[in-house]
Amino acid sequence: MMSNMKATLISRARIIVAEDAFLEWVIWKIPVAVAGSAHACKHRLAYVVDGLCVLRYDNETGKGDHRHCDGEESAYAFTTPEALLADFRQDMARWNDENGRA
Repeated sequence: MMSNMKATLISRARIIVAEDAFLEWVIWKIPVAVAGSAHACKHRLAYVVDGLCVLRYDNETGKGDHRHCDGEESAYAFTTPEALLADFRQDMARWNDENGRA
């Protein structure tokens, strides 16, 4: 990637969902895809409960798109920023259900 090319912010938010939990995301449109990803978005999404990140989606150079949940990492098939946010929120709801945080 050329260093003089700029990224464009698509979406950024930090939402308090409980006294002890929040979700946060940042999604950028970048000039060139990061190594391992087939799209030109850079993203990081996190769900933090009691100070611990229990769910995270991101795309690191060389690793591509993936998610972390309860210490396990798995591949993620990125399609659009909207689908990314929907999938993240669905996983967050599932985590809450499985951990008694309805």
